[in-house]
Amino acid sequence: FWLKPRVEKKVSHHRAHQAVPAMAIRAQYESSNEVGVFARLTPTYCLLGQGGPEKFYQIFEAELGGKMPIIRCTLGGQRIVGRITTGNSKGLLVPEDTSDQEMELLRSQLPESVKLAKLPDRLSALGNCIACNDSVALIHTDLDEASVEVIKATLEVETFRATIASMPLCGSYCVITNNGGMVHPRTSQADLEELAALLQLPLTAGTVNRGGELIGAGIVANDTTVFVGSDTTGTEIGVIENIFRIQGCTAFSSTLAGMQSTLMQTVPS
Repeated sequence: FWLKPRVEKKVSHHRAHQAVPAMAIRAQYESSNEVGVFARLTPTYCLLGQGGPEKFYQIFEAELGGKMPIIRCTLGGQRIVGRITTGNSKGLLVPEDTSDQEMELLRSQLPESVKLAKLPDRLSALGNCIACNDSVALIHTDLDEASVEVIKATLEVETFRATIASMPLCGSYCVITNNGGMVHPRTSQADLEELAALLQLPLTAGTVNRGGELIGAGIVANDTTVFVGSDTTGTEIGVIENIFRIQGCTAFSSTLAGMQSTLMQTVPS
């Protein structure tokens, strides 16, 4: 099912220039289906963890090449760039232990319009703690106020402290773009309605990677493209493509409710 937000959503100015969307694309990093751990995708850039299999890079480059910079990097010496960063079309936040050399590489390859900043917070797995698009960010309830101000200034978003299915790791259990969002399968309908109104986005509860609840680890998405872990089922992909309006969807398919019902039957109680 999907929930229509109570407030009319503002249309982002860049949508008129979007290309025709593609289907959700399966990928894996070495033996891991958690593609969101090793990749960060926004409408203006893509980060990929350095030192991975060439096939992983080829999948992203085949879809995104020529559309945006695709930056192979480490941050603080780590390849898990999706887990430890967060960003949108206007900014990128990286952990405090990112080296000067790593920062220099990012600055040299990111679009000039993208702000780059370190977030000095003890919660350094930023991708687990923050879910954002170009307008809003859901953030971990324990992020300190200084960090919140850096998030607002760098990403140019409103911030909301939130939990997903009563868990504070917003980025682990939620993925949002400017088109829609998916959250943990056990998110209550009341919470879905509240989040949809807060974000002014259609939302659905769902799974990835054959019943996996770590939405942020299994999905890498922007407004036109979605990559999912290679274990993601056809039913899961159908829900994902509909909620993120991939494959030319400008309105939600009438089959989404049926697909999500089938999907939820596979989630253990």
